[in-house]
Amino acid sequence: MKTPSLLRTREGVSYLVPFILVTCCFALWGFANDITNPMVKSFSKIFRMSVTQGSLVQVAFYGGYFCMALPAALFIKRFSYKQGILMGLGLYAIGALMFIPAARVGSYWPFLLAYFILTCGLSFLETSANPFILSMGEKENATRRLNLAQSFNPIGSLCGMWVAVNFIQGRMNPLSTAERATLDDASFEALKMSDLSVVVRPYATIGVVLVALFVLMLIVRIPARKTETSVSRAFGPSVRRLWANRAYRGGVAAQFFYVAAQITCWTFIIQYGTHVLMGEGIAEQAAEMQAQRLNMVAMVLFCCGRFVCTWLLKYVRPERLLSIFAALAAALLLVVICIGGRTGLYALVGVSAFMSLMFPTIYGLALKDVGPDTEIGSAGLIMAILGGSVIPPLQALIIDSGHVALSFIVPLICFLIILTYGICINRHSLHV
Repeated sequence: MKTPSLLRTREGVSYLVPFILVTCCFALWGFANDITNPMVKSFSKIFRMSVTQGSLVQVAFYGGYFCMALPAALFIKRFSYKQGILMGLGLYAIGALMFIPAARVGSYWPFLLAYFILTCGLSFLETSANPFILSMGEKENATRRLNLAQSFNPIGSLCGMWVAVNFIQGRMNPLSTAERATLDDASFEALKMSDLSVVVRPYATIGVVLVALFVLMLIVRIPARKTETSVSRAFGPSVRRLWANRAYRGGVAAQFFYVAAQITCWTFIIQYGTHVLMGEGIAEQAAEMQAQRLNMVAMVLFCCGRFVCTWLLKYVRPERLLSIFAALAAALLLVVICIGGRTGLYALVGVSAFMSLMFPTIYGLALKDVGPDTEIGSAGLIMAILGGSVIPPLQALIIDSGHVALSFIVPLICFLIILTYGICINRHSLHV
Protein backbone atom coordinates (compact mmCIF):
# COMPACT_ATOMS: atom_id res chain seq x y z
CA MET A 1 0.00 0.00 0.00
CA LYS A 2 1.36 3.41 -0.95
CA THR A 3 2.22 5.72 1.95
CA PRO A 4 0.03 8.86 1.93
CA SER A 5 1.84 12.02 0.82
CA LEU A 6 2.77 14.42 3.59
CA LEU A 7 1.19 17.47 1.86
CA ARG A 8 -1.37 16.01 -0.54
CA THR A 9 -4.83 14.54 -0.03
CA ARG A 10 -5.99 11.31 -1.62
CA GLU A 11 -8.01 13.47 -4.02
CA GLY A 12 -4.74 14.99 -5.26
CA VAL A 13 -5.13 18.45 -3.67
CA SER A 14 -1.67 19.87 -2.91
CA TYR A 15 -1.05 22.07 0.13
CA LEU A 16 2.59 22.84 -0.66
CA VAL A 17 2.22 26.63 -1.18
CA PRO A 18 -0.01 27.29 1.86
CA PHE A 19 2.25 25.02 3.92
CA ILE A 20 5.30 27.14 3.04
CA LEU A 21 3.52 30.42 3.79
CA VAL A 22 2.05 29.26 7.10
CA THR A 23 5.38 27.72 8.13
CA CYS A 24 6.92 31.21 7.87
CA CYS A 25 4.69 32.14 10.81
CA PHE A 26 6.27 29.36 12.88
CA ALA A 27 9.67 31.00 12.38
CA LEU A 28 8.24 34.41 13.30
CA TRP A 29 6.87 33.38 16.67
CA GLY A 30 10.11 31.49 17.33
CA PHE A 31 11.93 34.78 16.80
CA ALA A 32 9.65 36.53 19.30
CA ASN A 33 10.08 33.83 21.93
CA ASP A 34 13.84 33.77 21.85
CA ILE A 35 14.62 37.43 21.50
CA THR A 36 12.45 37.76 24.64
CA ASN A 37 14.00 35.08 26.91
CA PRO A 38 17.28 37.02 27.42
CA MET A 39 15.26 40.14 28.25
CA VAL A 40 14.59 38.83 31.77
CA LYS A 41 18.27 39.37 32.53
CA SER A 42 18.51 42.55 30.45
CA PHE A 43 15.50 44.28 32.03
CA SER A 44 16.73 43.23 35.48
CA LYS A 45 19.94 45.18 34.78
CA ILE A 46 18.32 48.14 33.00
CA PHE A 47 15.79 48.80 35.77
CA ARG A 48 17.95 47.51 38.68
CA MET A 49 15.44 44.79 39.57
CA SER A 50 15.61 41.29 41.03
CA VAL A 51 15.39 38.20 38.81
CA THR A 52 11.86 37.65 40.12
CA GLN A 53 10.78 41.14 38.99
CA GLY A 54 12.51 40.66 35.65
CA SER A 55 10.61 37.40 35.13
CA LEU A 56 7.40 39.46 34.87
CA VAL A 57 8.43 39.71 31.21
CA GLN A 58 7.52 36.03 30.92
CA VAL A 59 4.29 36.56 32.89
CA ALA A 60 3.17 39.26 30.43
CA PHE A 61 4.46 37.31 27.43
CA TYR A 62 2.75 34.00 28.15
CA GLY A 63 -0.24 35.65 29.80
CA GLY A 64 -1.11 37.06 26.38
CA TYR A 65 -1.12 33.55 24.94
CA PHE A 66 -3.53 32.38 27.64
CA CYS A 67 -5.95 35.30 27.44
CA MET A 68 -6.31 35.36 23.64
CA ALA A 69 -6.32 31.65 22.75
CA LEU A 70 -10.05 31.07 23.24
CA PRO A 71 -11.15 34.32 21.51
CA ALA A 72 -8.79 33.37 18.69
CA ALA A 73 -10.41 29.93 18.37
CA LEU A 74 -13.90 31.45 18.23
CA PHE A 75 -12.70 33.99 15.65
CA ILE A 76 -11.23 31.21 13.49
CA LYS A 77 -14.38 29.14 13.89
CA ARG A 78 -16.41 32.12 12.65
CA PHE A 79 -14.09 33.07 9.77
CA SER A 80 -11.09 31.01 8.59
CA TYR A 81 -7.54 30.00 9.37
CA LYS A 82 -6.23 32.67 7.00
CA GLN A 83 -8.15 35.43 8.77
CA GLY A 84 -6.80 34.18 12.09
CA ILE A 85 -3.25 34.36 10.76
CA LEU A 86 -3.80 37.91 9.47
CA MET A 87 -5.19 38.99 12.85
CA GLY A 88 -2.18 37.43 14.56
CA LEU A 89 0.31 39.22 12.33
CA GLY A 90 -1.47 42.52 12.93
CA LEU A 91 -1.43 42.26 16.73
CA TYR A 92 2.17 41.02 16.69
CA ALA A 93 3.20 44.09 14.65
CA ILE A 94 1.32 46.49 16.96
CA GLY A 95 2.97 45.00 20.07
CA ALA A 96 6.44 45.19 18.53
CA LEU A 97 5.98 48.81 17.41
CA MET A 98 4.71 49.75 20.89
CA PHE A 99 8.31 49.37 22.10
CA ILE A 100 8.99 52.80 20.56
CA PRO A 101 6.67 54.78 22.89
CA ALA A 102 7.54 52.44 25.79
CA ALA A 103 11.22 53.36 25.48
CA ARG A 104 10.36 57.06 25.45
CA VAL A 105 8.35 56.68 28.66
CA GLY A 106 11.32 54.92 30.23
CA SER A 107 9.25 52.74 32.55
CA TYR A 108 9.07 48.94 32.89
CA TRP A 109 5.26 48.59 32.75
CA PRO A 110 4.69 49.88 29.17
CA PHE A 111 7.09 47.18 27.97
CA LEU A 112 5.01 44.55 29.75
CA LEU A 113 1.88 45.88 28.01
CA ALA A 114 3.67 45.75 24.65
CA TYR A 115 4.70 42.15 25.31
CA PHE A 116 1.13 41.27 26.25
CA ILE A 117 -0.33 42.69 23.01
CA LEU A 118 2.47 41.13 20.95
CA THR A 119 1.70 37.70 22.37
CA CYS A 120 -2.03 38.12 21.84
CA GLY A 121 -0.97 38.15 18.19
CA LEU A 122 1.22 35.09 18.69
CA SER A 123 -1.74 33.33 20.28
CA PHE A 124 -3.81 34.01 17.15
CA LEU A 125 -0.95 32.73 14.98
CA GLU A 126 -0.45 29.51 16.92
CA THR A 127 -4.16 28.80 17.33
CA SER A 128 -4.56 29.22 13.55
CA ALA A 129 -1.37 27.71 12.18
CA ASN A 130 -1.10 24.48 14.19
CA PRO A 131 -4.51 23.00 13.29
CA PHE A 132 -4.20 24.38 9.75
CA ILE A 133 -0.98 22.38 9.31
CA LEU A 134 -2.65 19.29 10.79
CA SER A 135 -5.42 19.59 8.19
CA MET A 136 -3.08 19.92 5.15
CA GLY A 137 -3.15 16.32 4.02
CA GLU A 138 -3.92 12.87 5.32
CA LYS A 139 -4.65 12.26 9.01
CA GLU A 140 -2.05 9.45 9.19
CA ASN A 141 0.74 11.98 8.71
CA ALA A 142 -0.69 14.85 10.77
CA THR A 143 1.72 14.65 13.74
CA ARG A 144 4.71 14.18 11.43
CA ARG A 145 3.59 17.11 9.25
CA LEU A 146 3.29 19.34 12.32
CA ASN A 147 6.78 18.29 13.47
CA LEU A 148 8.11 19.31 10.04
CA ALA A 149 6.46 22.73 10.20
CA GLN A 150 7.59 23.20 13.80
CA SER A 151 11.15 22.43 12.66
CA PHE A 152 11.29 25.98 11.26
CA ASN A 153 10.26 27.47 14.60
CA PRO A 154 13.75 27.07 16.12
CA ILE A 155 15.29 28.62 12.99
CA GLY A 156 13.37 31.77 13.89
CA SER A 157 14.43 31.23 17.50
CA LEU A 158 18.08 31.14 16.49
CA CYS A 159 17.63 34.41 14.64
CA GLY A 160 16.02 35.89 17.76
CA MET A 161 18.91 34.72 19.93
CA TRP A 162 21.47 36.04 17.46
CA VAL A 163 19.78 39.44 17.45
CA ALA A 164 19.58 39.41 21.26
CA VAL A 165 23.31 38.68 21.58
CA ASN A 166 24.59 41.02 18.87
CA PHE A 167 22.08 43.88 18.82
CA ILE A 168 20.87 44.04 22.43
CA GLN A 169 23.24 42.46 24.95
CA GLY A 170 26.32 43.23 22.87
CA ARG A 171 25.41 46.93 22.60
CA MET A 172 24.15 47.60 26.10
CA ASN A 173 26.44 49.45 28.49
CA PRO A 174 28.88 46.88 29.98
CA LEU A 175 28.48 48.11 33.57
CA SER A 176 27.68 45.16 35.85
CA THR A 177 24.58 44.90 38.02
CA ALA A 178 26.63 45.75 41.11
CA GLU A 179 28.21 48.79 39.43
CA ARG A 180 24.81 50.07 38.31
CA ALA A 181 23.58 49.89 41.90
CA THR A 182 26.21 52.48 42.92
CA LEU A 183 25.17 55.12 40.35
CA ASP A 184 23.39 58.29 41.41
CA ASP A 185 19.87 58.84 40.08
CA ALA A 186 20.85 61.17 37.21
CA SER A 187 23.60 58.87 35.93
CA PHE A 188 21.39 55.82 36.26
CA GLU A 189 18.55 57.52 34.34
CA ALA A 190 20.87 58.46 31.47
CA LEU A 191 22.27 54.92 31.34
CA LYS A 192 18.76 53.43 31.44
CA MET A 193 17.50 55.53 28.52
CA SER A 194 20.60 54.67 26.49
CA ASP A 195 20.09 50.93 27.05
CA LEU A 196 16.37 51.16 26.27
CA SER A 197 17.17 52.76 22.92
CA VAL A 198 19.29 49.69 22.19
CA VAL A 199 16.46 47.34 23.19
CA VAL A 200 13.80 49.02 21.06
CA ARG A 201 15.55 48.90 17.67
CA PRO A 202 15.21 45.15 16.94
CA TYR A 203 11.55 45.17 17.99
CA ALA A 204 10.79 48.19 15.80
CA THR A 205 12.51 46.47 12.87
CA ILE A 206 10.54 43.24 13.26
CA GLY A 207 7.38 45.36 13.50
CA VAL A 208 8.07 46.82 10.06
CA VAL A 209 8.80 43.33 8.69
CA LEU A 210 5.49 42.08 10.08
CA VAL A 211 3.56 44.90 8.42
CA ALA A 212 5.15 43.95 5.10
CA LEU A 213 4.30 40.27 5.62
CA PHE A 214 0.73 41.17 6.59
CA VAL A 215 0.32 42.99 3.27
CA LEU A 216 1.87 40.05 1.39
CA MET A 217 -0.41 37.52 3.09
CA LEU A 218 -3.39 39.74 2.32
CA ILE A 219 -2.75 39.96 -1.42
CA VAL A 220 -1.38 36.45 -2.08
CA ARG A 221 -4.09 33.89 -2.75
CA ILE A 222 -4.18 31.31 0.05
CA PRO A 223 -7.04 28.82 0.36
CA ALA A 224 -9.33 30.44 2.93
CA ARG A 225 -9.99 27.01 4.37
CA LYS A 226 -13.00 26.87 6.61
CA THR A 227 -12.71 24.78 9.72
CA GLU A 228 -14.18 21.30 9.60
CA THR A 229 -17.05 22.22 11.86
CA SER A 230 -20.10 24.29 11.20
CA VAL A 231 -20.05 27.83 12.55
CA SER A 232 -23.29 27.06 14.33
CA ARG A 233 -21.71 24.21 16.30
CA ALA A 234 -22.37 24.94 19.98
CA PHE A 235 -19.42 25.92 22.15
CA GLY A 236 -20.64 24.28 25.36
CA PRO A 237 -21.00 20.74 23.98
CA SER A 238 -17.53 21.03 22.41
CA VAL A 239 -16.01 21.86 25.80
CA ARG A 240 -17.86 18.97 27.45
CA ARG A 241 -16.70 16.49 24.82
CA LEU A 242 -13.12 17.68 25.15
CA TRP A 243 -13.22 17.48 28.93
CA ALA A 244 -14.49 13.89 28.68
CA ASN A 245 -11.55 12.96 26.41
CA ARG A 246 -8.79 11.82 28.79
CA ALA A 247 -6.08 11.91 26.12
CA TYR A 248 -6.94 15.53 25.35
CA ARG A 249 -7.26 16.52 29.00
CA GLY A 250 -3.90 14.96 29.83
CA GLY A 251 -2.40 16.60 26.75
CA VAL A 252 -3.38 20.06 27.97
CA ALA A 253 -1.68 19.36 31.31
CA ALA A 254 1.40 17.94 29.58
CA GLN A 255 1.59 20.98 27.30
CA PHE A 256 1.33 23.32 30.29
CA PHE A 257 4.32 21.67 31.95
CA TYR A 258 6.27 21.31 28.70
CA VAL A 259 6.12 25.03 27.96
CA ALA A 260 7.05 25.72 31.59
CA ALA A 261 10.08 23.43 31.26
CA GLN A 262 11.14 24.95 27.95
CA ILE A 263 10.94 28.52 29.18
CA THR A 264 12.69 27.83 32.48
CA CYS A 265 15.53 25.95 30.77
CA TRP A 266 16.03 28.61 28.10
CA THR A 267 15.47 31.67 30.26
CA PHE A 268 17.56 30.61 33.24
CA ILE A 269 20.42 29.08 31.28
CA ILE A 270 21.65 32.69 31.16
CA GLN A 271 21.57 32.98 34.97
CA TYR A 272 23.03 29.51 35.48
CA GLY A 273 25.74 29.95 32.86
CA THR A 274 26.67 33.38 34.23
CA HIS A 275 26.81 31.93 37.75
CA VAL A 276 29.09 29.05 36.69
CA LEU A 277 31.39 31.17 34.53
CA MET A 278 31.72 33.97 37.08
CA GLY A 279 32.69 31.27 39.57
CA GLU A 280 35.64 30.57 37.26
CA GLY A 281 36.74 34.21 37.47
CA ILE A 282 35.13 35.52 34.26
CA ALA A 283 33.69 39.07 34.39
CA GLU A 284 29.88 39.37 34.48
CA GLN A 285 29.42 40.91 31.02
CA ALA A 286 31.69 38.34 29.36
CA ALA A 287 30.05 35.51 31.32
CA GLU A 288 26.61 36.64 30.14
CA MET A 289 27.73 36.71 26.53
CA GLN A 290 29.23 33.23 26.78
CA ALA A 291 26.07 31.92 28.44
CA GLN A 292 23.94 33.39 25.67
CA ARG A 293 26.15 31.74 23.06
CA LEU A 294 25.63 28.41 24.82
CA ASN A 295 21.91 29.16 24.70
CA MET A 296 22.28 29.48 20.93
CA VAL A 297 24.04 26.11 20.84
CA ALA A 298 21.05 24.70 22.73
CA MET A 299 18.75 26.13 20.07
CA VAL A 300 20.84 24.58 17.29
CA LEU A 301 20.40 21.21 19.01
CA PHE A 302 16.68 21.91 19.33
CA CYS A 303 16.43 22.80 15.64
CA CYS A 304 18.36 19.72 14.49
CA GLY A 305 16.31 17.59 16.85
CA ARG A 306 13.08 18.68 15.17
CA PHE A 307 14.26 17.47 11.76
CA VAL A 308 15.66 14.24 13.23
CA CYS A 309 12.38 13.59 15.05
CA THR A 310 10.37 14.14 11.87
CA TRP A 311 12.40 11.25 10.40
CA LEU A 312 12.21 9.10 13.56
CA LEU A 313 8.42 9.38 13.64
CA LYS A 314 8.32 7.30 10.47
CA TYR A 315 9.50 4.35 12.57
CA VAL A 316 8.63 5.04 16.23
CA ARG A 317 5.18 5.80 17.62
CA PRO A 318 4.91 9.44 18.81
CA GLU A 319 3.87 8.53 22.35
CA ARG A 320 6.82 6.13 22.77
CA LEU A 321 9.35 8.66 21.46
CA LEU A 322 7.83 11.31 23.74
CA SER A 323 8.35 9.06 26.78
CA ILE A 324 11.98 8.30 25.86
CA PHE A 325 12.84 11.97 25.28
CA ALA A 326 11.15 13.12 28.51
CA ALA A 327 13.13 10.55 30.50
CA LEU A 328 16.43 11.63 28.90
CA ALA A 329 15.68 15.34 29.54
CA ALA A 330 14.94 14.56 33.19
CA ALA A 331 18.20 12.62 33.50
CA LEU A 332 20.21 15.58 32.17
CA LEU A 333 18.56 17.93 34.66
CA LEU A 334 19.61 15.59 37.46
CA VAL A 335 23.19 16.17 36.26
CA VAL A 336 22.60 19.95 36.44
CA ILE A 337 21.31 19.69 40.01
CA CYS A 338 23.64 17.03 41.43
CA ILE A 339 26.94 17.68 39.59
CA GLY A 340 26.71 21.31 38.47
CA GLY A 341 29.64 23.35 37.18
CA ARG A 342 30.66 23.11 33.53
CA THR A 343 29.32 19.55 33.36
CA GLY A 344 25.93 20.74 34.56
CA LEU A 345 26.01 23.66 32.13
CA TYR A 346 26.67 21.37 29.16
CA ALA A 347 23.96 18.99 30.37
CA LEU A 348 21.51 21.89 30.47
CA VAL A 349 22.42 22.73 26.89
CA GLY A 350 21.80 19.10 25.95
CA VAL A 351 18.25 19.14 27.34
CA SER A 352 17.17 21.15 24.28
CA ALA A 353 17.84 18.20 21.95
CA PHE A 354 15.18 16.20 23.79
CA MET A 355 12.68 19.06 24.12
CA SER A 356 12.54 19.37 20.33
CA LEU A 357 9.92 16.65 19.89
CA MET A 358 7.58 17.61 22.66
CA PHE A 359 5.34 20.55 21.72
CA PRO A 360 4.11 19.31 18.32
CA THR A 361 3.90 15.70 19.48
CA ILE A 362 1.82 16.49 22.57
CA TYR A 363 -0.30 18.75 20.37
CA GLY A 364 -0.89 16.01 17.78
CA LEU A 365 -1.60 13.30 20.37
CA ALA A 366 -4.05 15.48 22.27
CA LEU A 367 -6.03 16.44 19.13
CA LYS A 368 -5.90 12.98 17.54
CA ASP A 369 -9.45 11.94 18.43
CA VAL A 370 -11.28 15.25 18.93
CA GLY A 371 -12.78 15.38 15.41
CA PRO A 372 -15.15 18.33 15.01
CA ASP A 373 -13.87 20.00 18.19
CA THR A 374 -10.40 20.70 16.77
CA GLU A 375 -10.56 24.51 16.89
CA ILE A 376 -11.71 24.70 20.53
CA GLY A 377 -9.28 21.91 21.39
CA SER A 378 -6.46 23.86 19.77
CA ALA A 379 -7.35 26.87 21.91
CA GLY A 380 -7.07 24.79 25.07
CA LEU A 381 -3.60 23.63 24.07
CA ILE A 382 -2.49 27.18 23.29
CA MET A 383 -3.94 28.37 26.62
CA ALA A 384 -1.70 25.74 28.22
CA ILE A 385 1.22 27.95 27.17
CA LEU A 386 0.30 29.79 30.39
CA GLY A 387 2.78 27.38 31.96
CA GLY A 388 5.50 29.64 30.57
CA SER A 389 4.02 32.48 32.60
CA VAL A 390 3.22 30.76 35.90
CA ILE A 391 6.21 28.50 36.49
CA PRO A 392 9.32 30.66 35.70
CA PRO A 393 8.71 33.03 38.64
CA LEU A 394 8.79 29.99 40.96
CA GLN A 395 12.24 29.08 39.67
CA ALA A 396 13.30 32.74 39.84
CA LEU A 397 12.42 32.78 43.56
CA ILE A 398 14.75 29.82 44.14
CA ILE A 399 17.50 31.57 42.14
CA ASP A 400 17.04 34.78 44.16
CA SER A 401 17.46 32.71 47.34
CA GLY A 402 20.95 31.76 46.08
CA HIS A 403 20.29 28.17 44.90
CA VAL A 404 20.87 28.47 41.14
CA ALA A 405 21.56 24.80 40.34
CA LEU A 406 18.85 23.51 42.68
CA SER A 407 16.28 25.72 40.92
CA PHE A 408 16.30 23.30 37.98
CA ILE A 409 14.25 20.90 40.08
CA VAL A 410 11.32 22.90 38.66
CA PRO A 411 11.75 21.81 35.00
CA LEU A 412 12.76 18.32 36.24
CA ILE A 413 9.32 17.89 37.79
CA CYS A 414 7.75 19.17 34.57
CA PHE A 415 9.54 16.53 32.47
CA LEU A 416 8.49 13.78 34.86
CA ILE A 417 4.86 14.82 34.34
CA ILE A 418 5.35 14.71 30.55
CA LEU A 419 6.94 11.26 30.92
CA THR A 420 3.85 10.08 32.80
CA TYR A 421 1.59 11.36 30.01
CA GLY A 422 3.65 9.59 27.35
CA ILE A 423 3.59 6.30 29.27
CA CYS A 424 -0.18 6.52 29.80
CA ILE A 425 -0.83 7.25 26.13
CA ASN A 426 1.52 4.41 25.15
CA ARG A 427 -0.55 2.02 27.27
CA HIS A 428 -3.77 3.40 25.75
CA SER A 429 -5.05 4.18 29.23
CA LEU A 430 -5.96 7.77 28.31
CA HIS A 431 -7.87 7.09 25.09
CA VAL A 432 -11.62 7.55 25.06
